[in-house]
Amino acid sequence: ALGQITHGNARRLLAKELAISGLNGLVWGGVAGLFAFFLYHSIPLGIVMTSAMLLNLLLGATVGMAIPLLLHKLGRDPAIGSSVMLTAVTDSGGFFIFLGLATIFLV
Repeated sequence: ALGQITHGNARRLLAKELAISGLNGLVWGGVAGLFAFFLYHSIPLGIVMTSAMLLNLLLGATVGMAIPLLLHKLGRDPAIGSSVMLTAVTDSGGFFIFLGLATIFLV
């Protein structure tokens, strides 16, 4: 919204965002995975919880940076439409990521 992200520093900022979200996903996904493991004594369920959290945070970081840049490029105000689109993508993406991983590993 302030024009601080340019084409030149966008890759560096995206890499930084992905690194931070990946670390958060591993830490908090690991906590959720350990909780699921201790609660249900299922290693695959713990792996699904950890992986789903990691992938959802990576998706959120990617889309959270891509949508405002795309809206700015299209001549729209990034601050107005970004939050709704980001919420929709991360919510639906997280839902399908979790169910997809559960189908692959648990069914």
